[in-house]
Formats: sequence, C-alpha cells, structure tokens
Amino acid sequence: MNDRFLRACRLEPVDATPVWFMRQAGRYMPEYRALRARYSLLDICANPELAVAVTLQPVDVINVDAAILFSDLLVPFAPMGLDFDFVKGEGPSVQNPIRSPADVDRLRTFEPRQALGHVLETIRILHRELADRVPLIGFGGAPFTMAAYAIEGGPSANYARTKAFMYSEPAAWHRLCGRFAATIAEYLRAQIEAGVQAVQIFDSWAGSLGRADYQEFALPHTSSIVSALKDVGVPVIHFGVGTAAILCDIAGTGADVIGLDWREPIDEAWARIGQDRAIQGNLDPTSLLGPRDRMFAAADDILRRAAGRRGHIFNLGHGVLPDTPLEQVQALADHVHGFRL
Repeated sequence: MNDRFLRACRLEPVDATPVWFMRQAGRYMPEYRALRARYSLLDICANPELAVAVTLQPVDVINVDAAILFSDLLVPFAPMGLDFDFVKGEGPSVQNPIRSPADVDRLRTFEPRQALGHVLETIRILHRELADRVPLIGFGGAPFTMAAYAIEGGPSANYARTKAFMYSEPAAWHRLCGRFAATIAEYLRAQIEAGVQAVQIFDSWAGSLGRADYQEFALPHTSSIVSALKDVGVPVIHFGVGTAAILCDIAGTGADVIGLDWREPIDEAWARIGQDRAIQGNLDPTSLLGPRDRMFAAADDILRRAAGRRGHIFNLGHGVLPDTPLEQVQALADHVHGFRL
C-alpha cells in the first residue's frame, strides 16, 4: 500500500510529499454530478454502494495519497433527534434547531454501530477495495461546529445565535458540547474499528471564536475527543478555517496533525504549532481556478516553506471548489509529487 500519508502523519521520512484534497470527491467531478442528478446527498450517504463509488472516484483519476470517506458531518444529527435536510444553494437546514436548555436535554443518545451502520458498512467495503492502494480517512465534527449547526439551524455569517446561547446558557452549552464530544468520539472509534486508518476532526467554524472563548467553550470538548482516541493507534487530524489566532490552542488538543487554511504562511504557522506535530495544508482553493503556472508557483512556495521537513501533508486550505477543472487537480497532485528542493 502507498503509505506516504500515514508516514507523514507519524513524522516519518517519505519519498515524496503526500497529497490529498478536502472535498476531493465532489461536485467538480463529472461522475459525481451524474450521480447527484439521480440521488440526493443524503441518499448517497445512506447507500454504501453509492458512497463507495463516490469515495473511489478521485482515487481512480487523481494521484492522491489518501481517500476520504464520502459522508456528511451532520449524519449523527438524525439519530440524536435533530432532523435535517439540504436546501439547494443554501446547505444543511435543521428543522428543529436547539434554542433552549430543554432542547439540549431532549437529544437522544445512540449507538453508532447500529444507528450509523450504513456508514460503517461503506468503510468496510472501502477498506477491502483500497487495501493495496491508499489509506482511508474517516471524519467527524468537532463539538463547537456541531453545536453551531444545531443552534443556528444551518450555515451562518456571524454565529450570533450560537454565541448568544453560549454566553447566556453556559451550563446547557457545555452539556450540549459534552454530548457531541462523547457521540463523535464513539462514532470515530466505530469508524476505526470498521477500517479507517486516520480520522479528521472538522472544526470548520472555530475561527469565529476569539481565543478566550475558544479556550473556554470549545477547546475542552475537542480535547476530550482526541484523548478518547489516544489508545486506538491511528493519526488524528484537526482542521479549522480562520484559526490563525488559536493555532497554539488547537495544538493543545493533542491532535497529531494540524490542518491550516491559506491565511498564514505554513512555515510561520508550523513554528507556532511546534515541530513535534505534522501539518496539513495550505493552498488557497481558488488558486486552482487561475492559470496553471500561477497555481504551481503558489504550491511551490508552500513546499519551499515546508522545506522537506518530516510531517508535511500537502492539501488545500479548504475543500475543492465546484467550478474547479478536474485537470487542474490532477496536474497539482502530480506537481507536488515531483517537487524537489
């Protein structure tokens, strides 16, 4: 198996910089758009055969060093009693969002090996399919981001409802995030049992918090997930957007790999995080929409700043954008693999 990605996660030497892309299975791929013309996102997530096909699409056509499970961050919502769907052009919409402490207390606990068995079956099939190719990454949402979706009812520009609840109902907030932390930790353990070889915790909205708020309201709960996974022996990646101000605190979660967006040079961020952690990132996804020579120059700048140090995993600072030409993604992966200082 190509284990560049796993070796980099463990700060071991590699023969070339490993590369994979967040949202590498998605709307920029013609095969995925063909499936989405027939099935909804949740239909694909619920059907292991379809989810396997989508996960494998980029592995088949792009020279990536890891596959990432095709699913959705919010799939634990339904068994917890938070009904949601996707509104075209707007994203997820929670039909019964959390707005009071009583709403927190009505949430259900569940056993992921039963309620989310379809996701685990997808992983088992993928583990067999990918055995001689590349590792499989599983994922879950960090408590702050899960709570923000649950309270806002969908995406938000300023997370005003979330922060108002956090400030005015701190006890209920911590109960909510504690519930999410326990749920996601067990869900990730189940994914590992099913065959994923690394897991990524997405705290997509943590960058909306100031440092003091992150330390009080988010950090303890994300740290509890990482702590719960320390005995399972797989790398844990943490990723957030707009997190430059809290990178040191994110490193304090204990995650093995810290993901970066594109807002800070990788060498400066790595110096603050510490050389004892692997790092993932950090090309601006819009770079893939411009001329190829400019895309390559931006990638080269990142690779030169990483300077061949052990633990660098090349990725975007967020997901592949829907309008990205597939050929750009293919060319970028090959360029990264061929880069030499």
